[in-house]
Formats: sequence, structure tokens, C-alpha cells
Amino acid sequence: MIKLMIADDHAVVREGLKQIIADTRDMVAIDEAGDGEELLRKLKAADCDAVVLDITMPGPNVLDTLKKIKKYRPAVQVLILSMHPVEQYAVRLMKAGAAGYLNKESAPAELKKAIRKIVGGGKYISLDIAESLANIMLSGEDAPAHAALSDREYQVLCMLGTGQTIKEIAENLFLSEKTISTYRSRVMQKMGLKNNAELIHYAIKNMLVQ
Repeated sequence: MIKLMIADDHAVVREGLKQIIADTRDMVAIDEAGDGEELLRKLKAADCDAVVLDITMPGPNVLDTLKKIKKYRPAVQVLILSMHPVEQYAVRLMKAGAAGYLNKESAPAELKKAIRKIVGGGKYISLDIAESLANIMLSGEDAPAHAALSDREYQVLCMLGTGQTIKEIAENLFLSEKTISTYRSRVMQKMGLKNNAELIHYAIKNMLVQ
């Protein structure tokens, strides 16, 4: 029996996922979480095989959450569910330790297929996502400016793009304001941006924020 943890900040989505799993003989949802901190706390004591993880939840950024899961519970596989453009997130999250990446609009049958694949030790990227990534690589277009950022710089870029202040970001990431300012400066320099207005415009244009 495959034991799953469901992590999504929308109760309706969690209920829907649990219903899909309940209709499957070889899977069971043992618990659920509405934010990253709750997920990490519950995982410490949970006996589960995989986590179905929403890409945007309150609490720790998905990259930090993913890295902590792989650090403290390396055997637990993580399937990312997302509504974001594939090219912005899939590769970065797979490199960070995700075993699979699936669009939230996927059919229940594909969700079940993905879960079985990652728990079996494989990787799962749906056909439409694989085609999108292949088209990006074959397009010959230059990589976007944010592709050169480190994971932390990318994280700060996305948070700044939502209009969060240096202080708010520092509090959310449990870092000093000086450290966040340094990351902001690096982002600006690497991407050739002059101010927050240009940064926010870039983030919105490239669909890095919701």
C-alpha cells in the first residue's frame, strides 16, 4: 500500500486529491497539510512513501521545503503539482530533488500513474511537459535572464516580484535584512535591472508570480 501525504493550501483541492486516492486500491492518504511548515512538522513522524506537493503554499518556499524533505526524509518521494508555466519551474524543482512534476489540470488517472512511478523509484514528467521542455531546448532561443540565478536568488526575485519588502522577505526566510539586500543586489546585477519597478515588471512578464 502506497502511503501519501497531501500538501495544498486549498481545502477543496486536498479533498479532491483524497477522493481520487480513496478510489484507488493500492494507495492511501495518511495525512494532509495546508502549508509548508505543517507539512515538514508532520513528516517528521509520518510513515509515508510520497508527498503530493502544491508548488505555492504559505510558509517556506517550495524549493526550501523540497530540500528539507530530501535532507531529513530522503526516501520520501515528492510529486509537484503546479499551475505555473513549465519552463519556469520544472527543471529547477527536478534538480532540487522532486521525483515528478504534474500540471494540476491532469486527469486523475495520470496522477495515479505518476505516484506509482515515483514510488517505484522512477521519475515522472507528463508528455505535454516533456514536449514543452524539448521545444524550449530546440528553439535556439537564449535562456531567460533569471536562469542564471541561484535557487536563493531566484526565490528572492519571485518574492520581490510579488511586492514583498526586504523586511517581509527576511522574516519569511528567517534571514537578516542585510542578507536579503545582498541577494537583491546580486539579482539586479545579474539581470541588468535598475530598480524594483523593473524587477516586478520582469517577474510579471515572465509569469514568475501569480
